[in-house]
Amino acid sequence: MSHSPSSQPLGHREPTLLEALIPVAAMITFLGVGYGLLGIRIELLLIASAMVTGMIAWRLGMTWGQMQEGIVESVSKAMPAILIVIVVGALIASWLVAGTIPYIVHHGLRLISPTWFLVTACLLCSLVSLVIGTSWGTIGTVGVALIGIAEGLGVPLAPAAGAIVAGAYFGDKLSPFSDTTNLAPIAARSNLYDHIGHMLWTTTPAWLLGMVVYMIVGRGSGNVAESASVVELSTAIETHFNLHVVLLLPALITLVAAVLKKPVIPGMLLSIVVALGLSFLMQDLDERVLGAAGRWEQGHPSWVRTTRTLVFGVKPATDSTALNSILGRGGMESMMGTTLIALCAFAFAGIASRAGMLAVILRALSRIARTTGQLVAATVASCLTVAGITGNSYLSILVPGELFADAYKERGLAAKNLSRTTEDSGTVVVPLIPWSIASVFIFSVLDVPATQYAPWAIMCYAGFVIALIYGFTGFKIAPRTRDDETIPGS
Repeated sequence: MSHSPSSQPLGHREPTLLEALIPVAAMITFLGVGYGLLGIRIELLLIASAMVTGMIAWRLGMTWGQMQEGIVESVSKAMPAILIVIVVGALIASWLVAGTIPYIVHHGLRLISPTWFLVTACLLCSLVSLVIGTSWGTIGTVGVALIGIAEGLGVPLAPAAGAIVAGAYFGDKLSPFSDTTNLAPIAARSNLYDHIGHMLWTTTPAWLLGMVVYMIVGRGSGNVAESASVVELSTAIETHFNLHVVLLLPALITLVAAVLKKPVIPGMLLSIVVALGLSFLMQDLDERVLGAAGRWEQGHPSWVRTTRTLVFGVKPATDSTALNSILGRGGMESMMGTTLIALCAFAFAGIASRAGMLAVILRALSRIARTTGQLVAATVASCLTVAGITGNSYLSILVPGELFADAYKERGLAAKNLSRTTEDSGTVVVPLIPWSIASVFIFSVLDVPATQYAPWAIMCYAGFVIALIYGFTGFKIAPRTRDDETIPGS
């Protein structure tokens, strides 16, 4: 069996299973009690978890230099995602001052009813993410506009954010343009198109289950929004922004760049430049929208304050509370909290990984698999463990994929069973973990924490439950039909 995560660093002994489990138990306890019950800042709890992990690593014979190397390696792997998070902050601010998001919200208020908002939001995010292949791009653009519409319509934000996240990750999971969708068959030794086709058997029921719930819940909130409040918000948008269809150009640039598989950050930077240009040419924003000028800004033109929003976000003080809520987000500074939590989480993950704790836990899980159902269950447990410890979608696919590839082959099971299960219990579960960079990113742009939206992101957790049912019943568990399963048709 292939064990890429279990390569033992030199200079210290391998941890026992108990030693490997202590940091995990500590983190679960700290976060469950400290964050869930007492409301202690999650950064402090992650640092405390890293300290416990460090003490176990020191007991194993690791030096601080080795621990630091593990932390640096863990952070370096996440740096591309962190850079995207920071640029998204500027992107959101530029779309706000350009009028792109206000334009979408203005028309969305007229087209979408509260009764069908959750269904519409999930469906729209599913389609956009399926086309562009990125959940983060969908949430940071379409999702921001939809959460503004939800606020205007009076739709509760927790289910609204849950529907947005579920839709975005549904499309990301099935899109041939998605990085995780391509990564899973590589790790499991299957191929892309068989992998996508096989995922439909678990992902589609999970998605439909969510849509049924959204439909039922939406019918119960059909009269939540008062027409007067919708009219008030629409009027406020019309008062402060010049609305024209050309304001959709920044969104169109981002969409086209994603479809053409251009690098993410350059595409977003181009969208930001165009959005700023539209703001200078078409909008006449005053301090009620941009926020009162700081002391150093006195005498500076409004376009200077407009550029400052890329860093500090929009600080509105209009007469409309609803409009202030929609505009009061974005800016690179707003993403610094995301980065801080990510760094604290990677301190824990880096030490645990370098000490070999993760490898020990996963090997223990792999040894209990005696039947097909147990093998699938062990795969699910491994993916959830890696996702929980690292908060990283890539690792939650790569590590279990490497670990169980030979086990599926030995049982005569197609590799696409493994690649499907890693996505069902890895990729789409990560945004539900409060300390993962994905969930912190979502909180930064939608202003709804994972603890609130997670129960409503039904597709994200129903998939691995369905995978377990299939594993123990044998339904849609494909047998292995050829040696080289990287060839389509396996």
